Amino acid sequence: MVRLNRIYTRTGDLGETGLVDGSRIAKDHPRAQAIGDVDELNSAIGLALVQQVPDEARAMLGRIQNELFDLGADLATPGEEFTPSEMALRVVQGQVDRLESEIDAMNEELEPLKSFILPGGGAAAAHVHLARAIARRAERSAVAASRAAPMNPLARIYLNRLSDHLFVLARLLARDDGGDVLWQPGATRQP
Repeated sequence: MVRLNRIYTRTGDLGETGLVDGSRIAKDHPRAQAIGDVDELNSAIGLALVQQVPDEARAMLGRIQNELFDLGADLATPGEEFTPSEMALRVVQGQVDRLESEIDAMNEELEPLKSFILPGGGAAAAHVHLARAIARRAERSAVAASRAAPMNPLARIYLNRLSDHLFVLARLLARDDGGDVLWQPGATRQP
């Protein structure tokens, strides 16, 4: 159980942050960047959740928020053993599988895409599109971090699948609020 008695510790005042094992890295280290991007993603999902969101979508986003904390812990745990344990919280295949199952179920309710779409389609959809874009950045950061140190490959896969999940969810939310905003290639070009 996590217990925070003090919010400020002053341990980061020299530009370093602590990892799960007690080791320290620079705050601009690729691992720290990935952890920060996952935190930002979680905050963006929080913004989506203050919108009018159907109960099923709310439940999915709530599970994802919790999993993003797990993912942050995974990214903050050094080592080359990626099996979950009492001391190491790791993303597992079942979490990726659940995202894929939810994507498939949501996609069955949607018309096939005939164009790229622009982020929008109502307030909830727009917030989920923003979260999707941040998920893609978090994935890029996790890839960069994995070049600097061993990282759980399922963490990257989870982020990749999550961006797909958020894209389909945004389309589903847009469907109920005016529909997708279609890209019109070259619409503003002058002859």
